[in-house]
This record gives sequence, C-alpha cells and structure tokens, in this order.
Amino acid sequence: MKSMKFIYIAILVVFISSCQDEFIETEPQATILEDNYYQSEEQMFRGLIAAYDPLQWTFADGAWSSSVMLGEIRSDNANAGGDPSDGDQPGWQAIDDFLNTSLTLESQAFWKKGWWGVYRANLIINNDKLSSEVIDEYKAEAKFLRAFYHFDMFRTFGPVPIIDHVILENEYSEIERANLTELFEFISNDLEEAIPLLQEAKYTGSLAGRVSRTTAQALLGKVYLYWADLANDDPNLFDQAATHLNNVITSGQYQLVDDYHQLFAFGVKNSEESVFEIQHTNAVPSDWGGAEFIDGNMMTQLCGIRGLCSDHPEYEAGWGFLLPTESLNSHFLDDDAYRRTASIISATELSTDGCNVDLAEQNSADFDGYFQIKYANYKDYTAPNGGDPVLQKDPNQPVIRYADVLLMYAEALERGSGSSGEAMEHIDMVRERAAGPGDNSGNFRDTQQLMAEEGLTLLEAIWYERRAEFAIEGDRWFDLVRSGRVDNNLFSAQKASNLDQSRIYLPIPQRDIDNTGGSLTEYPSAELFN
Repeated sequence: MKSMKFIYIAILVVFISSCQDEFIETEPQATILEDNYYQSEEQMFRGLIAAYDPLQWTFADGAWSSSVMLGEIRSDNANAGGDPSDGDQPGWQAIDDFLNTSLTLESQAFWKKGWWGVYRANLIINNDKLSSEVIDEYKAEAKFLRAFYHFDMFRTFGPVPIIDHVILENEYSEIERANLTELFEFISNDLEEAIPLLQEAKYTGSLAGRVSRTTAQALLGKVYLYWADLANDDPNLFDQAATHLNNVITSGQYQLVDDYHQLFAFGVKNSEESVFEIQHTNAVPSDWGGAEFIDGNMMTQLCGIRGLCSDHPEYEAGWGFLLPTESLNSHFLDDDAYRRTASIISATELSTDGCNVDLAEQNSADFDGYFQIKYANYKDYTAPNGGDPVLQKDPNQPVIRYADVLLMYAEALERGSGSSGEAMEHIDMVRERAAGPGDNSGNFRDTQQLMAEEGLTLLEAIWYERRAEFAIEGDRWFDLVRSGRVDNNLFSAQKASNLDQSRIYLPIPQRDIDNTGGSLTEYPSAELFN
C-alpha cells in the first residue's frame, strides 16, 4: 500500500492543553519541545486533550469553521443566509452556491483544524517512550481521533493524503492524495486496532466526551457504510457495517431520548442517546483576541434568528446563517409535525408568539421563511467566568446519535444480506419516538404502512427518515454524495447551473498545493475512486 506521509505544518512545538475540572475545559498554556515533554502519563493525557481540542474549533485561520454548515448549505436542506448584503461571510455564500475556490477561507479553516487534529494525534500514537495499559488506552483514543479526522476530511475534500507520522519540510513534495481503498483501509485499521483497547463503558460526568469502545464501533460502522456505497454498493462491506453497528446496539449502553424535542433543549448534553458528541463549555473565558481557542460553540450566534425582537421569551437574535429551505420544510409529512417543530420554525410561527421578525434584515436570496432551532440562541446562555458572552454559548454538537446507529444498521441490513423485517423494526424505533411523547398511536405509522401509503421502497423510507431525523445536523449533503443522489433538480436554477462533478468535493487550499509543488491536487481525480 502506498502510504503517503503528511502534516499540515512541520513544527517542533505543540500547544499542550491543561486538564482542569472537566475534560473539555482546555486552555493552551505552554509551548514545549515535543521530545522533552511526553515523559509521563499525565503529560500524555494532556497531549491527548490537545488532540481532541480541534474538534471544538468553530473558528480557524481567520474564518468560521463548521462541519454542520458544510454538511447542510451545500444540500437541499439549507442556504447560507446572513445579512442582506453580498459581503456577509462571502466564503459561506460561495460554498452554498458551488462557487468556492482553493482560496475560500471557510474551507481552508476546516482543512487546517483537521490536520492539526491529526498532527496532535500522531504525537501520541508514535510516542514509544512510555508503556502501560493507560498509555495503550490513550493511544487507542488518539487512533480513533486520527481516523475521525481523516474520515471527516474525506467527506469534505474527497480522498486525502494518509497521515501516519509528523513529516518535515523536505518531504512535502511526496504528499499526494491516497485512493479510496487505501484511505478507507487506513481509517478502518486505526479503528479496528483501537476498539479492544478502549474503555468498554461510555464515559460520563466530568469525562463525558472521551471516546469508548462503542464510539469507535459506531464510527467504524459508518465508515463501512460510506465505503460500501462508494465501492459500487458492495454487499460484503454493507454486511461489515451491520456487524459493527449491531455491536453498539447489543451493548445495551444507549437508548433513544423519549422526547425528540429534548435532544436540543437548553442545557441538554451527553444524553443516553449520545454516542459521540463534541463538547463545548462556557467555563473558560474567551474574547475575540483568541477566537481560535474558544471553547464555546459559535453555531448558536452564527445561526440564531436574525431580526428577532428583543422581548422574545426564549431566544435572542443571532446572525441569521444556516437558513432552512422550503424543500426541507415540505419534506416532513403531516404526521411528522412534532419532529419538524423541534428542527425549524417559521417567521409566521414566531410572530404568533407575539414577537415579530424583521424580514428586511434577512438575506432575501436565501430566506424561504424559516429558521433553524436545533442550535437555538437561548437567552439563558451565560458567561459565568467573564469573557465575551457571544463566545461563551456552549451547546454540544452531536456527531453520532443512537438514532443514527439504528438507521445506519437498517440501511446496512437492507443493502447487504440482512433481513428487511429486522431493518423495519429498527426504523420503527426511530419513527415511533418522532411522533411525540405519550399516547402517540394516532400519529405513528410504522414503516410498512408508510411505504404502502406513500409509495416508498424500504431504502427510500430509510432516506426519508434520515433527512427528517437529522435535519440541520450536518449529514444531509454527505448522505446525498455517498448514495449518488446529488442532482441539479434539488436546487434553484442558479445554484444548479454551478454544480458539476468537479464541485462535489471542496478544493484543497491553494497554499498547500503550492507547498507541495503541485503533487497535492486541488480536486480528486476519478481514478482515485476506483
């Protein structure tokens, strides 16, 4: 296997984050030579926290960075939004309209934080000075993180280089994209090696957010699902996805939250449904001078309701990005209203609460009359230890929920050699919860009834469910890409005119193409997917 070596930037220093009262309360505090630092389990743990840290970044390289935005605004679920001018975050507008280039700062920011994560993970994985069961577990967590960062960047940029150690400047010219098989073998091997060494039980309390065995099994199942899709619907790969996802289900560690609305309610974090969740906190004061190191989640302010009146009882105004489309609103069937009202809200619905929205403040080209409320800008957010309150809002970001495990398992069964009946049983678990709490028999149609009455195949029923269940959570575009359903008819005529196969993935930043002398290409070639 051709294993390319890569690092975002070759340096001999790393920010080491301190372990405070909680695992996620990290603050870069020192610049220490690598060779002199990792000398104890405590130092390795702090280095591990540093490898987790880029997951939190919502700002990098002078631009806002969000996997949720990248996974939604390129799809039929949402538009970029912002203020009515053309100059409000033009990078997000370009990404939304398939007009982004290798100089677009927002995609460059996502690229940067991914490779910083891999770099820091490699420092842990390749350290051979310490040996113990604890160190083995830290290295397993770092392997999970290295796999996750690779996978996340693959979904965004296509096949990327394989990074397995720190590379110095004289190796830059060797950097090139791996092909699909090489990359997915590398990712799956990292996860397979990590699984037996990770803690079996889910982390809770002050250590919530660390990955456990089932976290890695869930990600591995998702990786195999993508791999199967992109490998011409390989049934053997779908079967492998089902095996790993079933391990999560049979572990008994997770269950669906009873009330769908509670998943994104104020203050709800690391619920019984959370398999992998990016942690945020308001405990560490942040200001604009160090925006790259904020521990809050800027999604709430960025994507809050623009032009909202100041006396709304729950929400305060935000900057109006990530605007749901009419296509998403109309996707929800009549008996799916409860799930819709936990995901999006219309300007009309806000007005009925006695609070009008100033429509003149909306980006008219992107505004279909709806706002997202999964990352609601609640008035109850506080900055207890100082800093700018705008930067301190701290909802976590769900990455894999148990509902995702159930629906991925159902899809893997249906597309592999599994039972359609078993697949429907797992879909029904998600559908029944979506109907609402309490006596919902009048609202709940099981999958078989849904298929018969709506004229859907089982696979189409799964796709319906995924779009409704995970609306505004960052998976829609990637689901469309992996399943070959990106179609110009999903978009407005203007946006569709910019879309072709070369725009499916974001371009690699120009500065890194230049640093490699052109061996790293802007877009992936078709041959890399063979």
